[in-house]
Order: sequence, then C-alpha cells, then structure tokens
Amino acid sequence: MSLAVASEDRQSLERLVMSRRVLVAVGAGGVGKTTVAAALSMAAALRGRRVLCLTIDPARRLGEALGLEAMSSEEQVVDPARFARDGRPVTGSLTAMMLDTKRTFDALVQKYSSSPEQARRLLDNKLYKYVSTSLAGTQEYMAMEKLVELQKDARFDLIVLDTPPTTNALDFLDAPDRLIEALDSSTIRFFRQAFQSTGKLSLNLLARSASLVMRGLGRITGGGFLEAMAQFLAELNDLFGGFKERARTVKAALRSSEVSFVLVSSPAPMSLREVLFFSDRLEQASMPRGAFVVNRVRSRPAFDDAPPSPEQAAEAAAVRGLRLEAGGGERLVAAHADAVRLAALDQGHMRELAGRSVPVIRLPELASDVRDLGALANIAELLMVGGV
Repeated sequence: MSLAVASEDRQSLERLVMSRRVLVAVGAGGVGKTTVAAALSMAAALRGRRVLCLTIDPARRLGEALGLEAMSSEEQVVDPARFARDGRPVTGSLTAMMLDTKRTFDALVQKYSSSPEQARRLLDNKLYKYVSTSLAGTQEYMAMEKLVELQKDARFDLIVLDTPPTTNALDFLDAPDRLIEALDSSTIRFFRQAFQSTGKLSLNLLARSASLVMRGLGRITGGGFLEAMAQFLAELNDLFGGFKERARTVKAALRSSEVSFVLVSSPAPMSLREVLFFSDRLEQASMPRGAFVVNRVRSRPAFDDAPPSPEQAAEAAAVRGLRLEAGGGERLVAAHADAVRLAALDQGHMRELAGRSVPVIRLPELASDVRDLGALANIAELLMVGGV
C-alpha cells in the first residue's frame, strides 16, 4: 500500500464513525490520542450522530476548545450554538465526560455485593480506598468497565473512548486478565484462609512457618494493618464471581463487530514500533483494527525538487511582503533543507505501516495546539477525508 493517500483510505474513518457503536483510540502517551478521539467525536456529531466522548486525562485546552469550563465525571453537552457560530451547524449531539475510576469501581462493588451492609464494609475499608484509586491497572480496567456500561446506553449512537495515558498501550488490553489473576492469586487465597467466619485474622489454620512470617509482619506493620488486609480480601472474595463475569463480558465486548480500534501514533520510530506491536496483538486477539492515524507528520516545503537559492528565497519573501535581513536568504535555504530532510525521515519511518491491511491516515504537524472549536473541526474533517 502506498503511503500516499490511497483511494481505499479515503473515507475509511468516515465509514467507521457512521457505522460503529464504539471507537477506541489507543497508542502510546503523548501522540495526540485525546485530540484524535475528540475530533472523531466532533466529526460524527456534525454528521448527525449522538456521540459520547469518554476521556481519561484530557488536557485543559481540550475542554476549552469544546466550550467546557472543565472536564468532569458528569456528562456535559457541548452547546450546539458553538458549532453554529463557527459555521458548522451540528445535526447530532456531542457529550463529553471524564472517567471517574473510583466511582466506577464503587458501582461494581454495590452491584455485586451480597448485601448493602457488605458493600458498605468494603467501601469503607482503607485498603479498598487505595486499591480503587491508586493500584496499577485499575484505571485501565475501569475504563473498559465504563465502556461496556455506556455501550448499552440508548441515548448515544456512538461511544468514543480515549484510553489511559500509559507508557505501554498493552496495559489497557491486558487489564481484564490482570484483574482476574490478581483476585485469584495464591497470596489472596492465603489471606482468605486465615480470615475466619468470626471476622478476625487467625493464624491457627496456617502452617507454623507461615504463622511466624505473619507474626513478624504484624510486628513491623501493626496488627491493625493485617486485620484490615484480611478483611478487605475476604470481602473482595465475595465479589470474585461477579468480577470474573464482568471481565469476560469486557473481553467479549472488545471483539464485537460494533467496535473498532483506531491506532494513533506519531512518525517517531519508537511510537510506530509500539503501535505496530499493539496492532499485532489486536490481530492475534481477533479485535477489529479500524485505522492507523499518524499524527504530526512533517510536510515537504515548496521547492522540494531542488533547494532554492538565497536569491530565490529573498524573492519569494518579497512576494509575500516580507523583507529579509542580511543573510536571511541563506538562513531560509538552510531551514528549507532541514524541512525537506525531516519530512523525508517521517515518510521513511512510516513505511513500516505498509502491508498491514489497515488504512493509514496522516495528520500534518500543526503550528500550534488545538485551542478552539474551529481548529478541532479542521482536524475532524482531515480525518474524514483520509488525511494529507
């Protein structure tokens, strides 16, 4: 597949935003996933779909671009008047919200606890409060839990999920399995055996060597800590079946024909390698890949067949009403050569995406960050026509 915009690449994302129920933007941190997710959401809303954009850690400027004072865990509808003022009347709707990891976890506890009293004991446990907000992998798993919940919400035609900002995008894909492994680990079973029906930590059921270890830990951390841990694990055990069921549901949902993954990268080799590794994992897991979006691609400047002379550079500047300082022509020629070289590097790096049977959409490097609705809408339209 040529890296020029192939005919099959054009309109590929437009087909996705008009036909899919869920689009998941994935990729390494810092490549523009959140901006791409927001632009896809806007493109769908402009085409008549009722869209919810669920973001994980949005930059403040994204909220500002959408006319929202601050992104929050509450649903916020972007005012249609903002689209109209920008000359883009919206026929659908765009709602934005930010994931609240703890609230999502709390809702699962309340749903799967055997009684309200048991749910309250777990929610009040100090260790639970840590696990539900700070434990590695919790945010990734709860993002998918929220996605499955919203997928059933008839108010929306399309859910666009911006995945967590992680150094390894596979953390998101592996989250359900990691949660089940953690809940079913030998350490947790060990504590559950020691926590008797009296609700007290007992070492009588454990081997002598284990008892000595536990007593030693108790002297270091305090018996109260071990009691809290044992109580937490015992209460969590009651939810084990429910969580296993949910994890299976989440994994199945990501393989649905209603879902497509949009793999976002920059032209940097490390970013491309990571997104290709993620793409291969999706293919192995039979999860649908919708498109590659390569963000911040540097374009070749004018005079790309041959470097202009300093005199040509000065003439081109004069045509635009610019007057160069002494030596300005030479500096422009050097800058031009650098721009040609960097653009060629990006094109060379992106050849790794060829032959993957997945459309490649390229977005140009912008002069500034996206700070208003017009700039975001321009990116949305570029995505819809297949990039540059």
